[in-house]
Amino acid sequence: MPTSRTQALQVAYLDTDASVTRAIEGISRTKELAIDTEGASFHRFVDRIYLIQLSTRDAHMIVDPLPIQSPAGLGRLLEDPKVQVVFHDADYDLRLLHQDYGWHITNIFDTRVAAQLLGLTAFGLAALLERFFDVKLDKKHQRADWSMRPLPQGMLDYAAQDTVHLLGLRDQLKSDLEKKGRWAWAQEEFQRLEGTRWQPEEPGTSFLRMKGARDLTRRELALLRELVAWRDSVALQLDRSTFRVVGNEVLLEIAHSAPATPEALGSIKGMPRGIMERAGRDVLAAVQRGLAVPEAQLPKFQRAARWDRDPDFDAKVGALKSVRDDAAKRLELDPGVLCSREKMEAVARLMPERAESLTELPDLRRWQIGELGDGFVKALKPFRKKGSAAPMEPPPLELPLGGDSPYRD
Repeated sequence: MPTSRTQALQVAYLDTDASVTRAIEGISRTKELAIDTEGASFHRFVDRIYLIQLSTRDAHMIVDPLPIQSPAGLGRLLEDPKVQVVFHDADYDLRLLHQDYGWHITNIFDTRVAAQLLGLTAFGLAALLERFFDVKLDKKHQRADWSMRPLPQGMLDYAAQDTVHLLGLRDQLKSDLEKKGRWAWAQEEFQRLEGTRWQPEEPGTSFLRMKGARDLTRRELALLRELVAWRDSVALQLDRSTFRVVGNEVLLEIAHSAPATPEALGSIKGMPRGIMERAGRDVLAAVQRGLAVPEAQLPKFQRAARWDRDPDFDAKVGALKSVRDDAAKRLELDPGVLCSREKMEAVARLMPERAESLTELPDLRRWQIGELGDGFVKALKPFRKKGSAAPMEPPPLELPLGGDSPYRD
């Protein structure tokens, strides 16, 4: 099988069922496995895995999933609870591995989460490798199209770097977490990652999540819905990222101005000339469909959960924020990592009289309660007075894909 030289390490490139089977059998007794995946969402409409990088303590390999069947042996290894699987920024990889192969990975170590719990402000993989190992990663392939074949040697070498140092980084971060008394924090976060699954979005709703959509009227939203549906159909046919068909800003402007003629459509800044020539009529037809939607059927954003009016609510959240910020300085943590505003709002609605009551909030971690619980209860004590709004039942935080996690960009 072909190999490449990366930092004096042999990295095997595996692109046949037989070679993958042999390689996985060769590492089947490992108890630690570093993994990374490469997608091509920047280039392709269909989001899937185009490359899998793997490292043990003494073996490194790159698996090309395109010409092979599902690597069942790798799935068994990753799902084995006795094997610790090490990622950097696991969320997206876990979702793609679940989407493409149905794998449910347990016993996770995420070096990005570990770095943030240590209070490191530069927690990208490149920054961490330079900090701990004086290794500088070449970033020229960050936006590369991993769906292209054959992959040039430079891209393969770049991909391999994502795992060859990951187990050593895991060792360093785990040691530092133990020294700071935060290993239990990390274990709780890693355990929560085990539930990460690919969640397909509800068809026909992506337009509501577009930045700037909330500035539109309901009629303009109807146009945007039709325009996004048209663009998605073209992107799917071409297997090309949506922004490479027409950018969001252009669709928003079309929805706002509702052009009725090719000339008006062509005058919109950023409208691709190729799309005008090939599909201008389709775009104008989408506009007309949006204009034809009856008033009673116009799309709208769901209303946020209603709460009993509480004139002290902002003051309560402010008091909790002061506790959080003071603790963040003491712990040398980013305040958002320590506790997000959404969680503090849930605490303000619960109005706990003792720290143990905070366990009723499913998204509040045990380690967060340990660090902040008593302070939160004390900060809310002045608001427990006659005439104050009654405690309200907090809803579970329903978060969008990749949403409230402080471990995301």
